[in-house]
Amino acid sequence: MVKPIVLHEDVFYECFKPIRHPDAQYDIWGGRGLETFGKDLELVRHHDPAHVWTVIDGDSGRDQWIITGAHHVNRICYLITEIPHNWIDVEFRVRTRPHSLTKLGLRSQISKLGKMTEGRDLNAA
Repeated sequence: MVKPIVLHEDVFYECFKPIRHPDAQYDIWGGRGLETFGKDLELVRHHDPAHVWTVIDGDSGRDQWIITGAHHVNRICYLITEIPHNWIDVEFRVRTRPHSLTKLGLRSQISKLGKMTEGRDLNAA
């Protein structure tokens, strides 16, 4: 089994551009999250799955993860992005104690993502 590449959440924001959905019913995950029930869940179900991500609790209960697609186990909320993930094998770690990457660190991780997606157009759904 191939493990997904794990990158910092800063790379997720920079490369996939999560949106604030205008019809969201709740203000969660910095205003970008959609709840896992009710009208928010209906919004998620009607979006192109290649633009849907799930924020989940990690096994240790400390960190959270952003993963491709709509999942139900350990889910916290859903995110919709401008750029589709096209089912690449990637996860983004959201640490309990927030910290940002340096400019060099961000460039390095974006480069890793670029190598992983070489030949694939992330903008093509």
